Amino acid sequence: MTALLGVELAGRPVLVVGGGPVAARRAEALADEGAHVHVVAPQLCEPLADLVVAGRARWSDREVVETDLDDVWLVHTATGERHTDTSVVAWASARHVFCVDAGGPRRPAAGTARTPAATRVGDVLVGVVSTTGADPRRSVQVRDRLAALLRAGDVDLRRRRAAPDRGRVVLVGGGPGDVGLLTVAGRRALAEADVVVADRLGPTDVLDELPTDVEVIDVGKSPGHHPVPQDEINRILVEQAQRGRLVVRLKGGDPFVYGRGGEEVVACRTAGVAVTVVPGVSSAFAAAAAAGIPLTHRGVVGAVHVMNGTDGWSAAALTGLRDGSCTVVVLMGVAALPGLVRDALAGGADPDVPVAVVERATLADQRVTRAPLHEVAALCAARGVRSPAVVVLGEVTRPGLLDGHPDAPVDADADPARMGA
Repeated sequence: MTALLGVELAGRPVLVVGGGPVAARRAEALADEGAHVHVVAPQLCEPLADLVVAGRARWSDREVVETDLDDVWLVHTATGERHTDTSVVAWASARHVFCVDAGGPRRPAAGTARTPAATRVGDVLVGVVSTTGADPRRSVQVRDRLAALLRAGDVDLRRRRAAPDRGRVVLVGGGPGDVGLLTVAGRRALAEADVVVADRLGPTDVLDELPTDVEVIDVGKSPGHHPVPQDEINRILVEQAQRGRLVVRLKGGDPFVYGRGGEEVVACRTAGVAVTVVPGVSSAFAAAAAAGIPLTHRGVVGAVHVMNGTDGWSAAALTGLRDGSCTVVVLMGVAALPGLVRDALAGGADPDVPVAVVERATLADQRVTRAPLHEVAALCAARGVRSPAVVVLGEVTRPGLLDGHPDAPVDADADPARMGA
């Protein structure tokens, strides 16, 4: 009967017998766990030699002898020679030391321990072994399915935290809104979270999937209404982490693209709180793609300029729009659109430059409004265009561009799941 056991090997001596690729993989994995690795083999393959040169293992340039097993906690033999491996297994058994035997193409493994097909997800290590003898192919298949489940965030990965535990903050870019565009790394972070500090934008539906005891703190902002100022958000992140909790800051788009993620990182680091960032799909790029607009298109334009509508035109953005050298993408630009149009026209932009405004990109109620520059503000007002929306200006927004018929009509209310909606 096989029992699956977690063994702590950090700081403990282990023996690896053999100098080939299998021995190299095992030695590197053991060194990664902090074990004191002793390799015994007449010759070493290049990866093993690199491990020795790096000081992560020591090497005895000879055949293994029985006394090499004295005082070790674990033995791994992988010479591929039946007599040598069988002898090592016997010596280990006589000393009551567990031994992993790699076996070979023409003989089954005969050791007293087996290396599981393993994968690490966060601080969870998953291992799979067969209880009826070594069956590596099946074990690997099971491991991979389990790993996919864990990485998808479909399992509650929170761990019990002790009083001395130090909390940390993870800034997660949630993407433009469709839960399917939240990255696997983002979902895994949510599966580990004790508390989620969430915006109103991004994949808010994912909050309904969290365990009921995960605390959700709503700090969402809307145009002209910021009930929780940024300084207060920073304070919440730091305070929650200092309580020993894993805090996920769930943001729409990407944290570092007009997401004020940099300010939150600075606040955490200033307070001595560990912080990491999970990139997200920025709405600056996703909205255009969801509307069938290629921000760069060969023979049309090869550069993109992203700007914040509330800041107004920069000289570079206005130059790019005026000479057609780049596509201009405006975030947070709905309220500012009349002023942006006025200033662009005054700055020499072509009144007929095509513009597309994409509302609620990637969601079921996505809507696209298209018009030339001089008409777009009035049309958006007439249609009641509201944020969140992304404004895209330039030749790549011209209707029918990807159909090969630049002047083909486009139904602005078409299904957003269809390319060109």
